Amino acid sequence: MKEKVSIGVIIGNRDFFPDKLVSEARLDIIAQFEKLNLNYIMLDEFETKLGGVETFRDAHKCASLFKKHAEEIMGVLVILPNFGDERGVAETLKLSGLNVPVLVQAYPDDLNQLDVARRRDSWCGKISVCNNLYQYGIKYTLTDKHVIHPKDPAFEQELLNFVAVCRVVRGLRKVRIGAVGARPGGFNTVRYSEKILQRNGISVTTVDLSEVLGRANKLTKDDLPVKNHLEKILSYASRGKTPDDALIQIAKLDVVLNQFMEEHYLDATAIQCWTSLQQNYGCNVCTSMSIMSENMLPSACEVDVTGTLSMYAMQLASGSPSALVDWNNNYADDDTKCVLFHCGNWAKSFLPDIEISNAPILGTSVGVENTYGALDGRTPASALTYGRISTDDPKGIIKAYIGEGVLTDDPLNTFGNRAVAQIPNLQGLMQYVCRNGFEHHVVMNASKTAGILEEALGNYMGWEVYNHNK
Repeated sequence: MKEKVSIGVIIGNRDFFPDKLVSEARLDIIAQFEKLNLNYIMLDEFETKLGGVETFRDAHKCASLFKKHAEEIMGVLVILPNFGDERGVAETLKLSGLNVPVLVQAYPDDLNQLDVARRRDSWCGKISVCNNLYQYGIKYTLTDKHVIHPKDPAFEQELLNFVAVCRVVRGLRKVRIGAVGARPGGFNTVRYSEKILQRNGISVTTVDLSEVLGRANKLTKDDLPVKNHLEKILSYASRGKTPDDALIQIAKLDVVLNQFMEEHYLDATAIQCWTSLQQNYGCNVCTSMSIMSENMLPSACEVDVTGTLSMYAMQLASGSPSALVDWNNNYADDDTKCVLFHCGNWAKSFLPDIEISNAPILGTSVGVENTYGALDGRTPASALTYGRISTDDPKGIIKAYIGEGVLTDDPLNTFGNRAVAQIPNLQGLMQYVCRNGFEHHVVMNASKTAGILEEALGNYMGWEVYNHNK
């Protein structure tokens, strides 16, 4: 069973507002959390006045509760059923020591209930709370509408989006990526800075490709792990015309790559492919990469570490696999469309007609018989979020661009992994990509999560983010 996400809840209060507003808010938010299968961590009604936070003593009690659950809490929701106490909210977060995303909600007033018995003034109180958070240096997220009721369906989506932001931030701050092999000599484009990544909590573990291939070559088709992985591969995709000996090579490599990930507690990999694997081992690693990505352990080729980091971020935002693609071709004379392509390592989710095949382009230089393991398949129409994270070494920063579009069913007569994307102002996007020195690799995800990524990467990670949809 999927583990529940835990969110800390602070209910702000001011004593000269009606107490029942706090009690009502508590019931509202509990009902919403239970509906969305979220776990809430907040003060009991008897620990402070109705479980609200107003005084420094209240803030201390709430902070102590949050400290006890620090490993669980992915984010904090601030609820303002009335004006709230601006200091109480900020002091709770400061005392707790939590460094997590914070969502600030404020209740709307009823125009017919602005009397002493029901008046909230949350519109004004939210401004004061945010002012204090800003003074304290605490990052926070705002709802699209300044005030919104927790029972409003729009708030339900905002809460789910906030949870996704929390997943991205929590995941990126501790992600471990395996770099398998050296960057191919012809791919300066995928250079990156390990030091800049490490400053942001992103660890890279390296291994020489010769170690991986050496371990794989010691395995035989009769070894139980090889048999098990071969069975897994054949149940994952149709073998097409792939010969038995190539399938054995793919399975042996898959065994070693999985061992490497388990040994080093890795969340993602970036693997040397072009062209050492084909020349020195005799197959493509695409099938293994596809299986890993489908299982939410994203894998990028050409040792594109920031490419797989981009895949991981999008996966966290959407809860679905990502794929590394090339901005590859124009689509006839349609300036809003382009062809996305790669030899064949996309997750199965993108390829309903998936088949293990070879890589014809690469085969022209290394022999097609040495390229089995690439996947063939066309991605059908779907939603699209695209983007790329990159280290900008001259500036000493991490930067990213993101946006949304659609994948279409337009005709596309070619091989490999392929899709047609339609993106508003695509020509302007390409201008931005080229002028800002981004890679030819981009990541796609079948979702609409650009806003989530912008909030997580820009506001909380502190990276330079360009959202093409704005």
